[in-house]
Amino acid sequence: MARSLATIDSGASPASTQHAALAVFAAMLLAFAWVNSPAVEIYDLIHHTPLSLQVGAVGLSKPLVDWINEGLMVFFFFAIGLEIKREVLVGDLASPRKIALPGIGALGGMLVPAAVYLLFNAGNPETEHGWAVPVATDIVLALAVLSVLGTRIPPTLKVFLMALAVFDDFGTLVIIALFYTEGLSLVSLALAVLGLVGLIGLNRLRVTHMTPYVLIGIFVWVAVLESGVHATIAGVLVAWTIPLSVKGRPMLSIVETGMRPWVAYGVVPVFAFFNSGIHLAGMSSATLIGPASLGAGFGLFIGKPLGVFGAAALAVASGLGKLPPAITWLHLLGASLLAGVGFTISLFVAALAFDHPAALQGVTLSVIIASTLSAFTGLGVLSLAAQRPQPAESEERLRP
Repeated sequence: MARSLATIDSGASPASTQHAALAVFAAMLLAFAWVNSPAVEIYDLIHHTPLSLQVGAVGLSKPLVDWINEGLMVFFFFAIGLEIKREVLVGDLASPRKIALPGIGALGGMLVPAAVYLLFNAGNPETEHGWAVPVATDIVLALAVLSVLGTRIPPTLKVFLMALAVFDDFGTLVIIALFYTEGLSLVSLALAVLGLVGLIGLNRLRVTHMTPYVLIGIFVWVAVLESGVHATIAGVLVAWTIPLSVKGRPMLSIVETGMRPWVAYGVVPVFAFFNSGIHLAGMSSATLIGPASLGAGFGLFIGKPLGVFGAAALAVASGLGKLPPAITWLHLLGASLLAGVGFTISLFVAALAFDHPAALQGVTLSVIIASTLSAFTGLGVLSLAAQRPQPAESEERLRP
């Protein structure tokens, strides 16, 4: 446990996490204000500007927003892939006893929100496919809220929330690959596999220079993009080929540390800017209380904490898991509420699920409202938990 805490704490301080969250909120507010100002046409022009990339006979042409969602976000999922690999090999997911509680909690936190969404949308062909919108947690924003309480919150609660988010991220990636993929090209998939084999070869040869990884990684991204599988999956696949260490040099940690500020202060805010522009002029009450908006909102705000807390409680009651040291049930409830902060990946899945602008705007606003409510209620519950005495049992006696 100590090694895992050190790994996490060395990666991002509470201050840097808060600054990253502020950058996301600033980008979101800028987009919202711009879209609802007289200069909205300029935003729309930037948003839909066509951008082409041509190399020989191979060319790609997409609106700028698609380059952001399918290109720039690859780096976001690459960072997620690095984090998942680190946690699985040397972190809190390396021990079955440590992963039971967050793993089972994450499973409940994915199934229940999806079920809540389908309560509003089952049988509706226009909105049913958006069931995955409320299943994921935005760990950066959730940790930013958690860091407000500082040392009044047990460090093990941060570890639990981090591990929960890792399972969430992995599950969401599987969902994107399985349910948001159309028109598979076997030739392109074969080329992507060939590129991954090359990357694995670099890993096995203990190559430390990143240039060949970058070049082959770009090839894999293009192949996956052309295959019909969503291109961001390439980021996770490439991340898993980065060596953990070479001759004592922590390669994965070096890459992850170098990527973190670029993703936190660049990729995610830019994504937020391009995906948070909600035209209030075109918004109607019918859209905001439509089945997709209600399903996404209640899925995050109600379904997410209900699923996480309920599944974790069942895990503890059955003996499959146990509460980490210094964490009370009130702490667990607060963390479960913070799991409803689903901003970044929820908006990403919404962009995949909905083509109609009005429906997408309604779901986007619903995600923002539900994430905000989850943040404030989670913070309130954790503030209450911080005022109560900690469990008398020592960490040493409870340590697995």
